[in-house]
Amino acid sequence: MRTPLCDRLGIEFPIFAFSHCRDVVAAVTNAGGIGVLGAVAHSPQGLETDLAWIDEQVGDKPYGVDLLLPVTFAPTGSAQPRQLDDLFPAEQVDFVEDVLTRHGVPALPEGVEAHRASMSVSPEANNTLLDIALDHPIRLLASALGPPSAELIDRAHERNIVVAALVGAASHARRQQEAGVDLIVAQGTEAGGHTGMVSTMVLVPEVVRAVHPLPVLAAGGIVTGAQVAAAMALGAQGVWCGSVWLTTAEAETDPVVKQKMLAASASDTVRSRSLTGKPARMLRTAWTDEWEAPDAPATLPMPLQTMLVATAQQRIARDAKTAGSGAESLATYFVGQGVGLMDKIRPAREIVEEMVSGYLEVAERFASQVR
Repeated sequence: MRTPLCDRLGIEFPIFAFSHCRDVVAAVTNAGGIGVLGAVAHSPQGLETDLAWIDEQVGDKPYGVDLLLPVTFAPTGSAQPRQLDDLFPAEQVDFVEDVLTRHGVPALPEGVEAHRASMSVSPEANNTLLDIALDHPIRLLASALGPPSAELIDRAHERNIVVAALVGAASHARRQQEAGVDLIVAQGTEAGGHTGMVSTMVLVPEVVRAVHPLPVLAAGGIVTGAQVAAAMALGAQGVWCGSVWLTTAEAETDPVVKQKMLAASASDTVRSRSLTGKPARMLRTAWTDEWEAPDAPATLPMPLQTMLVATAQQRIARDAKTAGSGAESLATYFVGQGVGLMDKIRPAREIVEEMVSGYLEVAERFASQVR
């Protein structure tokens, strides 16, 4: 299962695990793959805390950090929280409150502070997070939704850090190659989170052809070792997985959402702008259905949509544990179509081991078919 990327990054298996949970990142790295911490929702202090913890857990084993670098986003500038409220049109604000009211989601208890989510998508915010990440012994820096800046690439290369970029189309991959990235992640529409429209089976060989000899990882719906083998057969040098870690023992996924994922099929996901303002695949629930209704307002651009619905999501999460409640029906989270293959809670290490053994079984079967 060893590919050139394994030697370049010093890993045993070319299994890249994207997760917002530091425990998952450390567990996969310690199992022989490479964990990649999603940092977009981190504050500078939170990122420093998590990276310092990962350093302690993995020793000198390699891990990475993922920053969200969208080409287009709504600037929020230096506005204070009260001023930010002016960025939310009354139509959208009223719609969110109406959804919560109709589904019987209670207000936050007195004394509980409402969340005002922020996404670190501005160049200034990303530079701050980048500074923190580069102070730690990371081996991989990944970007999504747009090419990284020349400055970011130069600073990473000065520290011998591999720069990866996620793409959903061959044209995007060529643009990333021209920008100077070292590794392309071809992410099919099956993936959780922000995705394009092309399936993994079609996208991976197209991207491999477009950016040769740049190495490519396959992403989108990959849960099993057989799928890892399929990715390699398409020309990838490894796999990038995110959804499969959401139902691991280490994952911080909300228990209600985790149970929904374990019961879901591949048909129970949808691409929706309802959480971030950009198309992202997530569990289809009453929340996504509400935003797709004919009378629903348009979503706001990133990061305003996330900020608009932050308190609503907080209220939903607090009450979703009440079985049969409206909050339970609204609860959702990002996940790919591979969710249909995720049917039990397992340690992250066990998933890595099963991916490797499953890949080897396919490789041996292929070898036996050669005459």
